[in-house]
Order: sequence, then C-alpha cells, then structure tokens
Amino acid sequence: MTDGPDTIFAPASGHGRAAIAVIRLSGPRSHAALAALTGAPPPPPRRLSLRTLRAPATGEVLDRALVAWLPGPRTVTGEDMAELHLHGGLAVRAAVLRALAAVPGLVPAEAGAFTRRAFLNGRMDLTAVEGLADLIDAETEAQRRQALRQLDGVLGRRVEAWRAALLDGLARTEAALDFSDEGDVDDDTLAAGIAAAAAPVRDSVRAALADGRRGERLRDGFTVVLAGAPNAGKSTLLNALARRDAAIVSDVPGTTRDAIEVRCDLGGLPVLLVDTAGLRESADSVEAEGVARSRRRMAQADLVLWLTETGEAPPAGLGRVLRVRTKSDLAGGSRDASLAISARTGAGLDRLLAALEAAAQDALGAGDAVVTRERQRIALERCAAHLDRVVAAHAATPPELVAEDLRLAVRALGEVAGRVGVEEVLDRLFSSFCIGK
Repeated sequence: MTDGPDTIFAPASGHGRAAIAVIRLSGPRSHAALAALTGAPPPPPRRLSLRTLRAPATGEVLDRALVAWLPGPRTVTGEDMAELHLHGGLAVRAAVLRALAAVPGLVPAEAGAFTRRAFLNGRMDLTAVEGLADLIDAETEAQRRQALRQLDGVLGRRVEAWRAALLDGLARTEAALDFSDEGDVDDDTLAAGIAAAAAPVRDSVRAALADGRRGERLRDGFTVVLAGAPNAGKSTLLNALARRDAAIVSDVPGTTRDAIEVRCDLGGLPVLLVDTAGLRESADSVEAEGVARSRRRMAQADLVLWLTETGEAPPAGLGRVLRVRTKSDLAGGSRDASLAISARTGAGLDRLLAALEAAAQDALGAGDAVVTRERQRIALERCAAHLDRVVAAHAATPPELVAEDLRLAVRALGEVAGRVGVEEVLDRLFSSFCIGK
C-alpha cells in the first residue's frame, strides 16, 4: 500500500465499438502503473508515444497503444496522471481495465471522481464544476454557451473579486476593534469607509441577481403549456411540433388525462412543450384530477398557448398567454385569436414557431446569465442582505455587528465558490457525472 489517495482509473470515452478508447489514470501510482503496463519508463511528459501494453502478471500483449505521462500539479486533477489511447474494441478495453485493476494501489473511479479531485486540489471552483455538469447535459446551443461561460469562470472570478474587496473591509474593521482603546479611531470615518467599500460589492451582487432567473430557466427550459377545451387540438398540435406521435389523438373528449412533455430546440433555446387535459367540469374522478393538474401547470408555465376553435377566452389570472385559433382549415372557425393554425395541414405553424422562439429568447436570453443555479442565487441573496446592513451602518452601530455582517457576507460568497459548507452539494452533484469525468 502507498500513503495518500488511491490512484483511480476509468474509461474517458463512450462505451461501445469505436476507433479509439481512452482510459485515464490519476493519482500517485499513475507513473508506476504506466511502467507496469509498458515494461519501460514512461515517455517524456505530455507527449503521445507508441507503446506495447502487456498484462503485468503474465506478460501477455494487450494492445499497441498511444500513451501519455502527465506529471502533476499541472494537470486537470492537480495530480500525476496518465492516459492510454487504445484501439476501440470492447475486448481490448476490457482486457486493459482488468490489467489496471491488478496493479497494487489502483481502484476503479466512481462517477465524478476526476472532477472531484480537480475541485479538492484547487484546479476548479464549485461554479466551474457546475458549469462542467451543465455542459455534459447541454441539449441546445444557448445551454452550451452558458455552461462554457460558467466552466470558464465567469461567476467564479466575480465572486473572488467581491470576496477580496470584502476581506479588505473586514480587515480594517477588525483592526479598528483591536485598537479601539487607543482613542485614535474615528468612528464616523471608519463607518463611512466600510460602507463605501461594501456598497459597490452589494450593488454588483444585486445587479447579478436582477436577471429574471434567466440562467436557471435556461437550464430547465422555457415551459409552454398547451391548454384549452377538450378537442381544441392540443394533442394534434403537440405531435405536429414534436414531429412524432407523442400524444394520443382522438375525437373522444377527455382522452388526455395527464400532462405529456416534449423537449425541443427552438433557435438554440430549450423549450418544454406540455400537453394537458382539456378544461371542463367532469364527474369522472380521473379526468377531474387531470383537469386540476392542467390548471396547476398553466399557473406555473412561462407561456400558455390557449388553443380555441370557437373563440372562448382563457381563464383569468394567468401569466403570459398566446391565443391560437386551431383547425383553421375548417370553415366557420372563430377569428378572435393572435394567430390561426392548422396542425393537420401545417398552415400557420411557421408563424407559431417564430412566436414561441421570440418568447423564449425574450425570457432566456442567449446564455449570458451569471447566476445559473438556485444554490448560487440563495447564497448571493444572503450575501446582499448582510451587505445591506453594512451599508446602512453608521457611527452609532457597534463595529462588532458590522464585522459580523461582513464575515457572514464573505462566508456566503465562499459557499458560492465551494470554499465552505458544500459536502452535500458535492455528493449530489458528482453523482450525476459520468464515470471517467
């Protein structure tokens, strides 16, 4: 056994037959493992070199592969690392993984283990880790751009700058407390100086928070609920927009009982389309529950598409509503709506899609939000609340209270970056990562 952390290994490429399979190692035994498989000293650092890989126990040839030796700390994890670029057959990969498992001190990596080590070794802060998780899950262009900004440190750098400014103010406050008995500390000047230092940080944090939650909404998608009376054409429209039979279409009222969701990409923006049960009074307890769920989804939607064949108005109290006349291919329909469509013929669907894209763009932006997770927002709101009290302080405010608010504001920023109180967040976050990431 060796002191320090285990050396972990895992495939870094997808499962299945491919041209190349990549296996990564990280930890203090990476150098020894590479030597054990190649029977020779590792190649020069950060250069791919052709080597024959053999099973250490038997000497059996496993593959001819490109190998790389990456000494720490200038690696993604901050540790010694190695990479094996194999032929991509399943049997080759399995044989090499078995050989690595037989090397003393090596253990298979769990999900997110490489990124966790990068975080623990200071190579990434928590906002960058969250950006990487979002990049892995990104389905649209705007989500990709937002995730890359977070991974590049757009929020992390701001948080570090805010924290540095507050630490300077905290140092001055604590110095004043330490020397308060010397009589040369001007309380008015001190209070004014601390407030002047804290106010720009407070204003900058408030500005980042005043974004309409675009970042979180972009991660989750712009929710569009299709609502209306039974047989208004909701399910037919959902299928037309999804370009597949996602919902059952029938002339029988009440066919749709529960919400049906379809995710789509409109102009690079994630949109969640939700088909709901037709709104009407019903003695059927199952249908009545479906109607109740429809009303809840409508209340939570970013946009309600109110579909009507006869011109009835949507329920009162909804947020943003777009009225759409359906079945425009049939004679005699109402014209009291924002636009008219026929899901069967496709008439008007291009205008509807353009309207949905414009609404999503208006709500989500283009991936330029700074705050992208509820966890970040809660911590920043707490930081801003403490700074409000610091800025409002005056000469009569006990400096101990000012110092405590500054400390709590700094701590809240530390939570955003992952400096304090994040173990549960880490466990939950890394469990969603791929093996080998």
